Amino acid sequence: MNNGLLLYCRRGFEKECAGEIQQLATEQEVYGYCVVADNSGYVNYITPDLAQADLLAKTLSFNKLVFARQMFVVVAKLQDLPPTDRVSAILDSTDKLPLCGDIRIETPDTNEAKELLGFCRKFTVPLRGALRKQGCLTKKEQPKKPVLHLMMLDSGNGFLGYSYSDNNSPFFMGIPRLKFPSDAPSRSTLKLEEAILFFLPQQQEEGSSMRPSMTGVDLGACPGGWTYQLVRRGLFVSAIDNGPMAQSLMDTGQVTHFMEDGFKFKPEKTVDWMICDMVEKPIMVADLMSDWLIKDWCRATIFNLKLPMKKRFVEVYKCLELIESKLRKAGLRYKLQCKHLYHDREEVTVSIELLQ
Repeated sequence: MNNGLLLYCRRGFEKECAGEIQQLATEQEVYGYCVVADNSGYVNYITPDLAQADLLAKTLSFNKLVFARQMFVVVAKLQDLPPTDRVSAILDSTDKLPLCGDIRIETPDTNEAKELLGFCRKFTVPLRGALRKQGCLTKKEQPKKPVLHLMMLDSGNGFLGYSYSDNNSPFFMGIPRLKFPSDAPSRSTLKLEEAILFFLPQQQEEGSSMRPSMTGVDLGACPGGWTYQLVRRGLFVSAIDNGPMAQSLMDTGQVTHFMEDGFKFKPEKTVDWMICDMVEKPIMVADLMSDWLIKDWCRATIFNLKLPMKKRFVEVYKCLELIESKLRKAGLRYKLQCKHLYHDREEVTVSIELLQ
């Protein structure tokens, strides 16, 4: 059976990704099952028919999937493609594809599969031309039309399908390509940069929710990897940590360092943004983040929840339920997002903005 969804995830998080899609699909009254291989970097959710897979691809908000990096409808499982003519074999499986405006030939994010990326790049040109000639792909790229996905497990096997451009990751393999800034104090800066890119896409437009001259607090700031992202965007930051901050950040004049415990610090007045990357039990961090919003200490926050080795899916949803329960009880309107980002490891990143 080939009907279903394919979801990319971080290697080692297949069970969490499977548990999530199983739960959310059931809530949509779609009853399927997951095919999962440990450390494969993907999950195949099998649906009773193609129509139900398509329904999920339209109605399940991709941004609300915590553990999935990409999601697309599978129209064919490709097996034993002939090395001499893979293109023709793939064209024989395209009858259930909608007209697509772009093509991505990808692999799972594993060391073994990534060795195929050179093959994928070379194969894209002839396959794109053949798909256009057959009428499966528009003559020119059209970003509003569905995206055609070919996920290769090796040079002869993979999955063919499509995603909707308004409900998918815009990035190849679901991974944003970020360059580590040479003047940043630590590589953790990439976690917050990716979070801002994912959670606050309006940053590219006027009226963004993170603007110069705003105020921020960084709990557990040392040495300043997350503070760096606020400073480069023009915010004035209170850095809270008993450890030292990078002198380059202090020299900007935008950072005030408070040598205090992040769990005990209280701001003198409401700040626009609070960020937090402290290593602590996730439920304790979730409780603290909720308090900052409820007590009007901040208007928005981005923070990490460090996950236990076992029951990671359960722990994430327990923390999110705690946060939402507290915010609703306080009568607050909010926008909450949570994602296992590429630069996250044993953690997820959460964004909450209070609404007027």
